[in-house]
Formats: sequence, structure tokens, C-alpha cells
Amino acid sequence: MSPSDTLASRLIYLPQELRFGTSGRRGLVADLTQLEVYTNVIGELEYLQSLAPEAGGVVRGDEFYFAYDLRPSSTAFVPGENRRGEICQAVERGIEDAGMRPVNLGAIPTPALAYYAFSRAKGSIMVTGSHIPFDRNGYKLNTSRGELLKEHEDPINQAVRQVRERLSAQAFSESLFDETGMFKQGHRDLGPASEDAGAAYLRRYQAFFEGCSLAGKCIVVYQHSAVGRDLLVELLRHFGAEAIPAGRSSTFVPIDTENIGAAQLAAIQELADQAGVHHKLDAVVSLDGDSDRPLLLGIESGTGKARFFGGDLVGMIAAQYLGADSVVVPISCNDAIDRFELSKVVEPKTRIGSPYVIRGMRAAREKGRRAVCGWEANGGFLTGSDITRKGCVLEALPTRDAVLPLLCALFAAAGKNISLVDLFASLPARYSKAALLQQFPRSTGLRLVACYTPENAAIRDVNFSGAEATAWDEDRSRIELSAEAAQQIAAIRRKLGVFFSSAVGPEPITRLNYTDGVRIAFANGDVAHFRPSGNADEFRIYAVADSQERADFIAEAATRADGILRRMAGELEVGTEIGGRRGT
Repeated sequence: MSPSDTLASRLIYLPQELRFGTSGRRGLVADLTQLEVYTNVIGELEYLQSLAPEAGGVVRGDEFYFAYDLRPSSTAFVPGENRRGEICQAVERGIEDAGMRPVNLGAIPTPALAYYAFSRAKGSIMVTGSHIPFDRNGYKLNTSRGELLKEHEDPINQAVRQVRERLSAQAFSESLFDETGMFKQGHRDLGPASEDAGAAYLRRYQAFFEGCSLAGKCIVVYQHSAVGRDLLVELLRHFGAEAIPAGRSSTFVPIDTENIGAAQLAAIQELADQAGVHHKLDAVVSLDGDSDRPLLLGIESGTGKARFFGGDLVGMIAAQYLGADSVVVPISCNDAIDRFELSKVVEPKTRIGSPYVIRGMRAAREKGRRAVCGWEANGGFLTGSDITRKGCVLEALPTRDAVLPLLCALFAAAGKNISLVDLFASLPARYSKAALLQQFPRSTGLRLVACYTPENAAIRDVNFSGAEATAWDEDRSRIELSAEAAQQIAAIRRKLGVFFSSAVGPEPITRLNYTDGVRIAFANGDVAHFRPSGNADEFRIYAVADSQERADFIAEAATRADGILRRMAGELEVGTEIGGRRGT
């Protein structure tokens, strides 16, 4: 066979490798050839087959589950210059060719797939782009014991490289794939979908909340294109609520529960207003695309205004309702938790992403904690241990879930016979706003963070008392700063103060945290935290303040076209020195 007869030699496009993000693999649909998906699936399953069962390994010949969201490219071809889509079909064939038995669990929420697979000690793949824009997609692999953790990624990437080399060197006449990286056979029907996992997911909550009631409550379910939209309606009706489906969409709507903008809030308010003509509403609930992140809004009495509650606040209500004795949250979460009764059970804050929260929950269990949970700023709620309440046991589900925190909040308000607005008013008056810049190269975002980060990588926290800086590592051990390091940190503080003065005024910076990105605390209590997205060309900012207006203002000042983050990025291009580093 000559080199010109291989698959690699016949490809008419430039392959783009599918990479890990914060959680799972994501990429542009245009780059997601079936060859690329198949290559990764084969490599990942070969890796899992090399692990012992207690480490999350899978056994050749066993069942391997997969499911998918409602994005068209997940299960169908989509229009375009090169045929793309049918990602699930590539996943299913990859599972088969890795010697496993694929089981199609259908269009269900990511946590429903995970719950079903974990309870049977089987591996699983969820095909989803989660909340990211329509032109992207991807998938998330789970071991037989839980989510992939960050320590799995390097060995998996090595296994994928070996598969890539093997497939690329294969004779084109023997390859499954054509010149465009798609199956030569064209369309492939998926195996029949089982409804077992969706039903098991419903039973999970019906059993745990047995005896609880939402009778008399009227709740709008904003369905859009969430894969769990019908399950949520069925579950609310099971508990006696009048659940009103609204806003159902046949096209995919990317809802980012961490970044709900004015236009989306206005659309939700319109749905509430329409339903409110004939009903006295209590709440609007929704889910993101793969339904592992909740969206909750309470209805103000008298005005009918829908009040959005951030996911990190919803997590606080849920943890309190469940009686958690250990809470793990990432550094990006609203710091109201540090001013609340849960503060005494908060574990060290983690980097952003469910794998880090899971690691923190495991550490809590090793310390003997019994009721362990965690959540992310987007509201995805994880349980790291079984939870017992009123004699009912909720099995641990260490992956993001949207249904549990929604139900906890609704039952908490109903149990106290108060509105959701009044329930959330009981939390410390700290308000958050997340926003992002789209089409912002991740490489630029990483450079931006590096420019405002001390060169000593061990530094995680810097506190300022006047001009004096004190540094600490991730274990809260003090780091003695050299004169040069102190000078660099002072320069970083000074430069950040200049940029953010347009949003917070001349307030001095009292703390810098580098757990994940750059988190800035000001003397007046304002917080600004910026970092690149883990799986898209986006740059995020999280603002926290003593009023929603302040938080919104900081986020808007940072992300507008001529705002703080764009100006900071502009300095990278001219190579401005910052604290001894250059932006280029």
C-alpha cells in the first residue's frame, strides 16, 4: 500500500481535534466529523477497558449506554457545505467497534443517563453541546463509577492519539470513512431507544419527596428545546402542581443559566404574563439544553414580575433544605454562602467545573462528612453522598442535576407557606451577575489571565492591608514574598485598579484570588472575577455586589464593546508590561 492510498492521504479537509473543555468535549459542528467522534470514542473506551472496575473501568462485551439532547446535529445530518451531524451514529458505531454493546436510552437529561448508568456500574456517553451556541456540539463520557476527572484526560488523549494514527494509516478502501470524514454508508439508523432511564429518573424524585406536595401551586414550565422539558412537567404534576408548558421550540435554543440576559428575561416575562391572565402564578422553571442546569424565577405578588434567582443561590436553598453537613462550591459562586449559616460547612472552594467539585466532595467524604453536596454558579447540583430526609434516601448522584435543586426550592417555599420571592429574601443580600464576551479566542483569554497572575504559580490568594500584601497557597499556608514578587503583585493590583475604576470607582483592591482565573475583591464589597471559558471561544466575568443593580453594572461595564475586558485585551496586542510580564 502506498502512502497515497491511506485514509489520511485522501481527506479533503483539515481535521480539527476534539478537545476537553471544563466538562466533556465540545467543538464546532463543522469540525465534528464522524471520523473525529469515532476516533475519540474508540480511544476513550479502550482506556476505560484498561481500568479496573473499582477505578471506573468497563469490560468488553458489557452494555454501554448513550443518550442525546435535542440539537439537530446530535442525531441527524445538518445543512452545510460538507455533510455533518449524526454524531450519535458515530458514537454508537464506536461503542460497537470497541467491543461493547451499545444501548440507546434516547433523548433524556444528562443526569438521567448518569443516574441509570452509575446505578448499574456501566459506562455512558451523553451527546450534547449543553448550553453553548447552536453551531457547536460535543459529548460527555462517564466511567462506570462517575464522571471523568481531570487526571483521566492525559491518558485518554494518549489513547486517542494511538487510535488516530491507526485509523489514519488504514487503507482508504478498507476505511469506514470517506474523503469528508463521514461514514461511506451515509445515513445510519440508531438502535431502538429504551425509556427505562427516563422512568428511573422520575422515580428517583417521586420516591425521595414522597409525601411532599405542590398542590395549589401554578408553575409555568418554559420548555424551549430542553431535552428534559416533558419529564419536568410530568414530575411537577405528580406532586400536585398545575404545570403549564410554554415556549416550546422546534429549533434549538441555547439557554445559558449562568448568563441570562435582558432579552431572555423579557421573553420569559412574556410567557408569565400570558399565563398570568388566567392563573395566579407562583414560579417559572426551566432547564438548559441537556437539562443539567436549572432556571428558576419567582413571581412577585401584585406586580406579576418574574424574579430570576441565580443558580448559586438556588444551590444554597437546596443544601439547607437537604440538611447538608458539607458543601463544595467553585470559587465563582456568589459569596453570600460565606455570610450564611452554611458557611460553617463550606469546604475549600474549587476551580470551576464539575470534576473539581466532585474531587472536593470526595475529600469531604474522606473526612467523615455524611450529607455532602455541591453546585456550580450555573445551578447544576451534585450530591456526593446519599442524602436521608424524613426516612427517605436519595442516592448519591455526583454529576450536575437540575431537577433536584428546583424541587428543593419549590418544596422549601411551599413548606413554609411563603412565596419564592420571600424565601430567597431570607438569604444574605448579595447579588451576582455573570456575563461573557463571545467570539473571544480562548488563547487570548489565557494570556489575559496570565498577565494579571503572579509568576509564582503556588500563590492562590493575596490579601492586602494598606500597601502590604500577604500571600497564601491552596492549603492556606503562607508564602513569603520576595521583594521582586511583592513589587509584581503591587503592579498587578495597581493596574487592575485602574481598569476597574470605571465600574467600582477608586475603591482599593483588598484581595486577589487565583484559584481559577482572577478574582478581585474591593473594599466596598464588590467582586469581579474573569476567566476564559473551558470549552468555547468565550471570556466570562462574574460580578458580585450588595445590590443587583451594582452587579449588573459591573458585568455590563466589563463586557460592552468598549468595556474593561476589551481594553485589557487591547493592551496585550501592544505588549504592555504588567507586573513584570508582557502581554504578548
